Amino acid sequence: MSAEVFMSPERYARIRHFLSLRQPSLTLCLEQLNKPHNVSAIVRSCDAVGVYEVHAVWDEKPQFRKSTAMGSENWVYTKEHACIEDAVGHLKTQNMQVLVTNLSDNAVDFREIDYSQPTAIILGQEKYGATQAAVVAADHDIVIPMVGMVQSLNVSVAAALILYEAQRQRQLAGMYNTQQLTEQACQKMLFESGFPKLRAICDRKGLAYPHIDITGHIDANENWWKEVQLNSIRSDR
Repeated sequence: MSAEVFMSPERYARIRHFLSLRQPSLTLCLEQLNKPHNVSAIVRSCDAVGVYEVHAVWDEKPQFRKSTAMGSENWVYTKEHACIEDAVGHLKTQNMQVLVTNLSDNAVDFREIDYSQPTAIILGQEKYGATQAAVVAADHDIVIPMVGMVQSLNVSVAAALILYEAQRQRQLAGMYNTQQLTEQACQKMLFESGFPKLRAICDRKGLAYPHIDITGHIDANENWWKEVQLNSIRSDR
């Protein structure tokens, strides 16, 4: 079987380190964004500040621009929802405060929000902004103060500004000093990122992902290996 069965100690340590900094209680919800370069840039910013998963509502998923995303789409999960109400409902089951970027009389400066709390930020469509349904479902409207003639920023720029304010507050609160992800979530990404060929076999066969030990090796029983090897042989024919 040609697939690797262990990853290098250096790669294992690097992945473990970045997983220890992930912030599952901070996320974005992309509502009907349709420009690939914007989505790609947003996901890249999410990876940079440690967002574990982004949420999305769209009629057609835009393709990632690899030159913009720079591989970040492989490190940030995307969870899709049928509508904004479903997305917000899901986020609130995780006890998240839900914010929406929206210029309104009730909007507050985005820097006045306490991002050390579990937080989700809705970003609306590039041309029209957030829908009324999103505004109604959110807990707070937020704005980025501007003094120029133009009263809006590119959505990917706005996302980066808000995310880095959240990162600043969370760093001050010491939230990057303690691992936030569960070990189960860490194991999932360790296997998916460290063993892509074996992951493809597992997904195709419906096999459970194995445990990755502290040396970066796969810790699985004989039956699991037999199933993987059988499928590998079949796929090579």
